[in-house]
Amino acid sequence: MNPASPAAAMTNWQAFLFTFFDAKTMATYAPKIAQGFLLTVELAILIVISGLALGLFLAVVRSFRIRPLNWLIVFAVDLFRALPPLVIIVFFYFGLPVVGLGFEGFTTTWLALTLVLAAFAEEIFWAGILAVPKGQWEAARSTGLGFLGTLGWVVLPQAIRMTIPPLTNRTIAITKGTALGSVVAVAEILSTAQSAMAESANPSPLTLGAIAYIILFVPVVIAGRWIETRFAWKR
Repeated sequence: MNPASPAAAMTNWQAFLFTFFDAKTMATYAPKIAQGFLLTVELAILIVISGLALGLFLAVVRSFRIRPLNWLIVFAVDLFRALPPLVIIVFFYFGLPVVGLGFEGFTTTWLALTLVLAAFAEEIFWAGILAVPKGQWEAARSTGLGFLGTLGWVVLPQAIRMTIPPLTNRTIAITKGTALGSVVAVAEILSTAQSAMAESANPSPLTLGAIAYIILFVPVVIAGRWIETRFAWKR
């Protein structure tokens, strides 16, 4: 039979559908993928909230310009920006138990990715604080506001607004790292899909996992673009 004939093409197409879109396999493992989806959403939300909050806190502390404290912050931030997130997760999961600080996979992934996001967020917030014109500081102080009042009521609102675009992009990039939790047995989307693929001997669960990631992150990307447009700083 000619390989280019319609019959051969139909056979190849059916093989492709069976390999990646087998309806029976997908229906069997869809509930497990859904559970992994919910766990991934929970983990991503925790990472975003704690990472951005910690990054903002470190930037505020750094604005006091206490040298020893600033050196420590800069060292920690540079360290967590330089190390791959996977290395941090593996180190926390397998290394910390040696000193009696062992955590389960979910907590390890949350802690590691929170510190990575906080490191990038601190630098972004700090750049925003430095970008606020010096005249804004001077004008606020001339009205009788102290350092904390000037920072909280005048400088930070402007700095945060200027940092929205880079923060949005970095947050999306870090939250995609939740897939790294599969290395330490976190039953998120990728881990669940891989287990289902091994159990069923069919890659269709991975297709379900990919669909789940699309459902999760496409709205996040769209929301990120809207936030950038709506709240980004305009000179």
